[in-house]
Amino acid sequence: MQTLLKAPSLLALTLVAVGCGPERDESGAIQSAGSLDAFEMRAGDCFDDSTLGSEVAEVPAVPCAQPHDNEVYATFDVPGDAFPGQDPLDELAEQGCLDRFAAAIGASYEESVLVFTTLIPSEESWNRRDDREVICVAYHMELEKLTGSVLGSGM
Repeated sequence: MQTLLKAPSLLALTLVAVGCGPERDESGAIQSAGSLDAFEMRAGDCFDDSTLGSEVAEVPAVPCAQPHDNEVYATFDVPGDAFPGQDPLDELAEQGCLDRFAAAIGASYEESVLVFTTLIPSEESWNRRDDREVICVAYHMELEKLTGSVLGSGM
């Protein structure tokens, strides 16, 4: 998977899956901090920024009640068999996450203090793992820590 980072210039990173996940309760909410596999992320998962290289296997997940940097607010699959290319995939991911923002957060993107980035399939994960999932990640526009879930928050 690849992500567009929170920087003035958009950078792409590849995510590869390895490692053990954090503890979850019966509802699936993260209950204790741990390394979260990129391919196991779901809406409502909170995590902190980390030192990211060009390939990332996992993110540092934390319970949403604790201060954190990011939260997954939506996921969706991109249709198709052939990899669409980097630029078209970036555009599909950005539009799909924007389309899902208001319903998930409870405020329009223009009115929100949150912005988003995307995790998208790399060409390799698309072809080798049949990976089509886009992950929409919200964070505070001034990079302030979040406490509690952003889902339905109206932030």
